Amino acid sequence: MPNGYSTPMEMLARKLDSISRLADSDRAALLDLPHTVRNLPARHDIVRFGDRPTHSCLVLQGWVYRYAALAEGGRQILSFYIAGDLPDLQSLHLHRMDHNLATLTPCVVALIAHDDLRAVLLSNPGLAGTLWRDSLIDAAHYRERITSLGRRQALGRVAHLFCELYLRQKAVGLARGLSCPLVPKQSELADALGLTSVHLNRVLRTLRGRGLVTLSGGLLTIEDWDALAEVAEFDQTFLHLANNPIRAREAAEAV
Repeated sequence: MPNGYSTPMEMLARKLDSISRLADSDRAALLDLPHTVRNLPARHDIVRFGDRPTHSCLVLQGWVYRYAALAEGGRQILSFYIAGDLPDLQSLHLHRMDHNLATLTPCVVALIAHDDLRAVLLSNPGLAGTLWRDSLIDAAHYRERITSLGRRQALGRVAHLFCELYLRQKAVGLARGLSCPLVPKQSELADALGLTSVHLNRVLRTLRGRGLVTLSGGLLTIEDWDALAEVAEFDQTFLHLANNPIRAREAAEAV
């Protein structure tokens, strides 16, 4: 089982605990939820625009991304998902996909049948409420991303995404100190941030030159949380984490 969990549903429980504490009965129902584990290659479409999926996908290992494809071949990456995320829960109620969901890296996922999800949610309203909260937080991420794309300068956009990805990974135990995986390539980050690869490269050089971040071997290290958060105008309220917000001076000690 990836990432040190004995069952896939334990990973989902850890993610949900980061946004709202699960009751014991809801946790037990979640851990009993039937699922099928699959290994998927990198850059594989899990679901495509127009599909009518019968399962939702839980990420167990690797990175997944949501994207929209344009007729001339362009792509807008809408969001990134990490271990513990349930990125297509909305397909439980929106029966026809209006976007694409794909693996960024080789991934291990758990597929959960919609019929099984409906049954467990009907009998466990507390769990249904927690998953509804998770969907609302996903929408909050989109609002923040729209603000970045529409109003933040390139430096702020990149800094904000780095702060977000660090805190999301920290919440589920994937960050150590002020370091976390940063899997997307520069071209993929550019497609998420509305920048050209050349422009993004200049921004990354600026962040390094100011001593704010280090990027090496797919690892992001935040060297100065206070300064990076200031550049990003970062307020973690939109993440709606159950734990107390990380204060700037405490970030270096957070694990």
